[in-house]
Amino acid sequence: MEIKDYFEKQGRSKFSTKNRKQQKVINEAAFVLDSLGIPVERLTQRRLERMAVVFLAVIEVYDSRNWSKAKDLNDGRSLTTREIIPIVNEYFSEEISSGSYDDIRRRDLEYPLLSSIIVPTKPSTSRNDPGRGYALSSEYSPIVRKFGAEDWNNLVNEFLKQRETLSQSLVSKRVMSRVPVVLPDGKRLDFDYGKHNELIKAVIEEFLPRYGNNAEVYYVGSAEDRMLHYEEAKLREMKFYELTHAELPDVIAFSKNKNWLYLIEAVHSANPISAERHFKLKQLTSKCTAGLIYITAFNDKKSFRRFAADISWETEVWIASDPDHVIHFDGERFLGPYTKNK
Repeated sequence: MEIKDYFEKQGRSKFSTKNRKQQKVINEAAFVLDSLGIPVERLTQRRLERMAVVFLAVIEVYDSRNWSKAKDLNDGRSLTTREIIPIVNEYFSEEISSGSYDDIRRRDLEYPLLSSIIVPTKPSTSRNDPGRGYALSSEYSPIVRKFGAEDWNNLVNEFLKQRETLSQSLVSKRVMSRVPVVLPDGKRLDFDYGKHNELIKAVIEEFLPRYGNNAEVYYVGSAEDRMLHYEEAKLREMKFYELTHAELPDVIAFSKNKNWLYLIEAVHSANPISAERHFKLKQLTSKCTAGLIYITAFNDKKSFRRFAADISWETEVWIASDPDHVIHFDGERFLGPYTKNK
C-alpha cells in the first residue's frame, strides 16, 4: 500500500523537528483521514499536522504498529479538549498551551467531527462545555483498525460506497454562482456571493492596486474558508505569527518595495481594528521583520459610520464606494508603519 507524503520535512516546519517514529504515524494519520473523505487539500500542512496528532491522541495510537488497537467510543476512550493537549505535547512533541483547548475543538477537530469519524460523547450539551468528550466513532473504528492491510484501499472503497464523505458533501453544497477574485499575480480565487466576500474582492482588486505598492497577497480568508490562500513559508520567513490564531485578518499582503506588510480587515457586520484588537495584533507581530500597516475596509460610508468610534489610532480606513481615498487615524504618518518604540 503506497502512502502519500503529506509533509515537507525540510526547513523550519514543526513537522521537521519530530523524530522519524512520530513523523511516520502522523503521516499515516493524514493518509487515513484523507482516504476517509476529509478534504485535506483545504488545509495548510501545519493545520493538517495538528488535526492528525489530535486524531491520534483521541484514538490512542502513538506508534505505527498500533493501528489495530485504536480505541473507540465502545472501549470507553473519550477525551476532553483539555485532556488532548498534554497527550499531543508528550507523544508528538507539540508545544500547545493549556489555554488553547478551544482551538482544538474549533479547528483541529472540526473536519473529523463534521465527517462523524470523531463523535462527541455528550451531544446534547453545549459545544463549549469543557466536560464534553470526543471519541472515535464505532462506525469508523473497524476500518481504522484495519489500516496497514494490503487491501486496505479496497476495504475503504467498499466502506464508503453507501456513505457521502465530507469532501463530497462540501462540493455538492457549493453555490454554483461564484465571485471570482483575481490576485495581483494573476491567480484566481472563487468566493461565494455575500457582502463580506465582495468587500474582500474590492480590497484585493481595488485597494491594493492603488495603495499596495505592488504588494503580493500572502493570505486570504473568505467567510467559508479561512485558509483559502496562504503563503505559509513566506510569512514564516518574516517571522509572522502562526495563522491558527483567532486574531486573523481577512487579507495579508506584502510590498517588497517598501518592506510593508498590510493587515486588512474587511468589515461588513463586525470586528474592525479597534484599539484592543490593534494591541493584540501588535503583540502577535512583535517579531515580524516587516513594517506593519493596519487597515479596516468598509463597503460604504454608512457602514463606516457604525464603527467610526471603534477604530484604533495609528491605523487606516478604506471605503470601497470611495476607492481613491484613505482615512488616516493619526496626524503623524500617512499610510506607513509605526516603529516599534512608538
